[in-house]
Amino acid sequence: MALKIGSVFRRKAPKQKAERPTIAAPLSDLFAHDAPDASPRAAANLLPRFKASAGDQIDRQRGDRFTSMRLKLRAAFTPSQPVVDRRMFAGRSGVLAAMISSLEDQRLHLVIYGSRGIGKTSLLHMLSQAAKDARYIVHYSSCGAASNFQETFRAAAAEIPLLFHNGYGPTAEEAESGANFADLLPKASFSPRQFGELCARLTGTRMIIVLDEFDRSVSMEFRREIAELIKILSDRSVRVQLIIAGVAGDIAELVEHIPSIRRNILAVRIPLLTEDETRELVKTGERASGLVFDPAAIDFIVRTSSGWPYIASLISHHSGLAAIEASRSTVLPSDVSKALHGAVLELAGRIPKAAQTQVETLREKGMTKLLTLLAGASLHAGGEFDLSDIDAVAGKSADGAGAKRLVAQLANDRILLRRPDDSAESYVFLEDGLPAYLWFQGAQDDFQATRKVRVSNG
Repeated sequence: MALKIGSVFRRKAPKQKAERPTIAAPLSDLFAHDAPDASPRAAANLLPRFKASAGDQIDRQRGDRFTSMRLKLRAAFTPSQPVVDRRMFAGRSGVLAAMISSLEDQRLHLVIYGSRGIGKTSLLHMLSQAAKDARYIVHYSSCGAASNFQETFRAAAAEIPLLFHNGYGPTAEEAESGANFADLLPKASFSPRQFGELCARLTGTRMIIVLDEFDRSVSMEFRREIAELIKILSDRSVRVQLIIAGVAGDIAELVEHIPSIRRNILAVRIPLLTEDETRELVKTGERASGLVFDPAAIDFIVRTSSGWPYIASLISHHSGLAAIEASRSTVLPSDVSKALHGAVLELAGRIPKAAQTQVETLREKGMTKLLTLLAGASLHAGGEFDLSDIDAVAGKSADGAGAKRLVAQLANDRILLRRPDDSAESYVFLEDGLPAYLWFQGAQDDFQATRKVRVSNG
């Protein structure tokens, strides 16, 4: 029972004969009056809840302006998804214009390639929307290990209404019934030549067939058939063009039989964002979310992202959340630091434990700066780097020589993979998430060290 203040000053009662002690009451009785409501409803209220409905509606009783800001932030920066909204797309206008010109003016087929996270799929969505605005028929297909010619191009043919076939008028019974080009293909298998001949009957419109993530297709037969189809469509000036996109270091890794179709395609390696384009990305998200990014925070994001739209979007999103959690509408450099910490934890979940153990052992041996330089060389070079890229990142630092020596060790330890056919001895990290993981750790270390110096200097 609670002790009343007045009882301290009362006269002591006469000493009585000691009584036999009673058995202690159960804990549930002792804390019966202090225990919180244990009802199912009360317990449910203590659990974390979604801040908005599936229809993106905010609970007015629980929400505030920061809840609304959080909801807008989700759409402003989407690191785990490609950009599909034109208003959220930043940079790459020159690349997009060149691709449109190649399709429209030169009637070429496109092969788009680059490292994972460089923004290929987002660019494809923008290109597809531009084509649809021009009344092209656009068929988008995401390839997989089991992709084959029959399934992929039968689905594409089904997108073309029969009224665009030069053998059928718009009032033909088949056209009015909703038939399409797929209805004219053989029920069994068909060859690239048969598909090309069918597409040669297309009139009154044009079609673009997008094959994204083409690197995931493992069938050499499928790749050979694609190359054959490109040649057939080009030789007959068919009103159908292909856009092939995937992860690759060069075009030969993505498409087979390049010599036979070289004059029919434009190969586009997606470049890194410039610093101005990265700033544009952050500013675009700033306008959409209602947050304000401090200039120093933007500089921090630009330096750390190294031209990678995925990294810029990831850090911007997490730093925006950090500001909102602190009930601020301004994103500070400290929020970017918190975002880096969260991103490191997120990336750690995707990197095999063996690789993490290897790099942590090297960090414990004092090689953190050298690992950061190698990670920076990889990111600044777009994934695949050589010794000159290390010099570019290291600048006048004496650590550049040590980083070059470390390359051989990492190649032997299977952390780096050496390109065997490249006389320049280029390298790539075996785990594609490792460069960002190491680079974020280095950036975080630098920020914390600078912060300590400022604090010590007052």
